[in-house]
Amino acid sequence: MSALARILRFTRSLMPYYVGIMIAAAVVTATGLAVPFITGRATDVIVNAVGGSGGEDVVGATIRTVLLLAAALLLAELVDTLVSNVGGYWGDVMSAKMRTILSTRYFEKLLALPQRYFDNELTGTIVARLNRSIAEITNFMKSMSNMFVTLIMTTIAVLIISAWHYWPLAVLLLIAYPMYLWLTALTSTKWQRIEGRKNDHVDVASGRFAEVIGQIRVVKSFARERSELRQFEEHFEATVGLTGEQSRHWHRMDVIRRAVLNVIFFALYAIIFIRTVQGHFSPGDMVMLVQLMAMARQPVTSLSYVVDTAQRAIAGSKSYFEVMDLDHARVGGDGPRPQELTAASTVSTDGPMIAFTDVRFGYDNDDDVLSGVSFEIARGERVAFVGESGGGKTTLMNLLMGLYGTRSGSIEVAGAGADLETLRQNIGVVFQDPSLFSGTIAENIAYGRPDATKEEIVAVARRAAVDEFVRKFPRGYDTVIGERGMKLSGGQKQRIAVARAMLKDAPILVLDEATSALDTKSERLVQAGLEKLMHQRTSLIIAHRLSTIADVDRIITLRDGQIEEIGTPDELAASGGIYAELLALQHSSTAADRKRMKSYDVVG
Repeated sequence: MSALARILRFTRSLMPYYVGIMIAAAVVTATGLAVPFITGRATDVIVNAVGGSGGEDVVGATIRTVLLLAAALLLAELVDTLVSNVGGYWGDVMSAKMRTILSTRYFEKLLALPQRYFDNELTGTIVARLNRSIAEITNFMKSMSNMFVTLIMTTIAVLIISAWHYWPLAVLLLIAYPMYLWLTALTSTKWQRIEGRKNDHVDVASGRFAEVIGQIRVVKSFARERSELRQFEEHFEATVGLTGEQSRHWHRMDVIRRAVLNVIFFALYAIIFIRTVQGHFSPGDMVMLVQLMAMARQPVTSLSYVVDTAQRAIAGSKSYFEVMDLDHARVGGDGPRPQELTAASTVSTDGPMIAFTDVRFGYDNDDDVLSGVSFEIARGERVAFVGESGGGKTTLMNLLMGLYGTRSGSIEVAGAGADLETLRQNIGVVFQDPSLFSGTIAENIAYGRPDATKEEIVAVARRAAVDEFVRKFPRGYDTVIGERGMKLSGGQKQRIAVARAMLKDAPILVLDEATSALDTKSERLVQAGLEKLMHQRTSLIIAHRLSTIADVDRIITLRDGQIEEIGTPDELAASGGIYAELLALQHSSTAADRKRMKSYDVVG
């Protein structure tokens, strides 16, 4: 119940809806309780009239009385019809608002979580958890708010009325309720454990499903359709077996619960019938009490549904709150992120823009990827990073953007501000994968500046050589490019990514192998756009062509997570280090040398 109480606290802004729904349920309960009394009274009036010897006046009075009682029944039913529908409307709105609250907070939490969390989770699993958990929670809260007051009020009213007429009736009911709840609690523990195992299978299968659909070209290229389908089916087949085990347990316990209930209600009806024969109850009392017992039975049997939805909600809320309770520092590592540059020279245009000081970093509990890394980059300087694949070049860029915390050392950035959002607003990025969204071309270009005008978008599109192919589309910049830009070529997507960084106009630019996946023609177009983008910006470049590296101000080479050399291209060409080795290898035609070049992610 603590999980359900937490849901209520989490959605306390919906309290007016909860109260309104419960008031409606209370009115519906009252009208329902009125029916046995009205029918009981009508029974006594009719029995007295039929058994008496009154004349036409008595018959006429009886008819008027029963018509009034029938009208009272009609009124009760009309009130029930109206109020139950009003409550149903409030329940629908409440459910939609709850879904909005829970979904928005879940998304907000995900957006705030460190990059490390997403490194260890499948995207599809995250989405499946959202859909399943929130659906189960909202379904329960909707049914609970509609049923809870009705169940409680009906139970209390029946107990009081039964005790007033004959106390053993109330005693038997007091035995029935806790007995049924106890047997239900015995059922619940194992049911929830199996439900958790089912949810694990569904989440994994859903996560893989989303991953396969997102990489469908790769799946088809490697003819893995049958294999993926088989793995997907195995997870859902496992849920079938678990559901069978779960259902057998539930229904076996339900037989016991209902059998106990049947025996208790047999005793209740027997008492009512015998006391009516003995003259303690009138026929009207008997009818009223029998109907009340039927109403008393409904709350007990409804517990099965309430408990079932509650169990699903508890299981769902467990998955939901596991994410909501994640500690950012524990997930992302509690190491420091980039801070505002504090050097006195930051006020000068000649001062450093970025400073790494003795930075050490590793993923999770693995060994260090970077160790003792220190360097400074001046304002407006172009710096290339060269090293073997996996040597830590991209990791340096991730640390600069605050995606991970360092194990030790410090990173200082001019204009970093007090939070990561300010830091990232000052950094433009062009990745090897352009990572476009499924909106229009204009929306993708303006992703870093959503308030940009159409004229500003077109201006940067021209500078990035985007305009020349966009003009060929019937809808121009309003062309929808599909998920991850599937309708565009690699060169077109990368030019849009360059335009996006241009429009953001950030003082620091990171180019992470921005042209490595392009053909020669596309690379020339993108490279021309990058040259314009890098103008008067502090640029950090992970490049895969020596021709690009030769144009930078300085080169930083890394080997085994440590800096080996820092210098200009001319200085490092004569030093005998990694860069000099690459220059020598590019003139070699042997297979071994070509393989050695590839290990650096560099070509001539």
